[in-house]
Amino acid sequence: MSDLFGSPPTEVVDGLEQLVTGSGEPVTVFAHGFAGDIAGTRPLGSGVTGRRVFFHFRGHGRSAAPPGPWTFGDLAADLRTVADRAGATRALGASMGSGALCRLLSETPDRFERIVCYLPAPLDGVRPEAAVSRTARLLSAAEAGDPAAIAAAIETELPADVRGTPAGHAYVRQRAAQIREHPPAPQIGTLWREPAVLDVAALAGFTGRALVLGCLGDPVHPVAWAERLAGLLPKAGLFVYDDPAVIWHNRRDLRERVSAFLND
Repeated sequence: MSDLFGSPPTEVVDGLEQLVTGSGEPVTVFAHGFAGDIAGTRPLGSGVTGRRVFFHFRGHGRSAAPPGPWTFGDLAADLRTVADRAGATRALGASMGSGALCRLLSETPDRFERIVCYLPAPLDGVRPEAAVSRTARLLSAAEAGDPAAIAAAIETELPADVRGTPAGHAYVRQRAAQIREHPPAPQIGTLWREPAVLDVAALAGFTGRALVLGCLGDPVHPVAWAERLAGLLPKAGLFVYDDPAVIWHNRRDLRERVSAFLND
């Protein structure tokens, strides 16, 4: 997964760290998941034409971390700030980023022409125990600054057949280094005190096209969430992978599916 790694130049604008690649129209903004980073969303946009804007939500990377508690309304405001500045007409949200994107759309249904929701987060704020434990484990390790604990927390995210491989070791090293240098703010743990989207019925007002991508067998992102979101968004397509380790085992198909939808 070599394109996950490296340290491309970024800049902090309006308190949010971002990286801009490509040129021309359309402009697509990419929103990462919990404790994620720009490097993790870049592969999802590698085949997307036009200008691509990757950014860090508040409390991630070099982005500012205002006092909490935070809500998905705050994350939606971050996404809106980046998208408005760039003139983005398309967006991709991964996991937590998908929740922020849906919150924005519930407030401004006509903001984007096309969106992709990859492994969407729960709209009602109720998460499975696997997700709660993962959040607590990573935030605790990051706050303690314990390299071994950080690496161990990251390794649990990997599929069994990737752990112990050169690619797995490289991924853990890269992610651990990012988290040690810029640990996610503890305020991120307060997000789920209320639903990501306060009024899910408002999503019916979305005027663009959507692609929702889910998978089977992922305890952190149950497929029911993807199915529900696809049912709430008008003109939404749903594709479900049969392998929970999508980015590892189906990366090429994932990139092609995202780019085919956004480039059409």
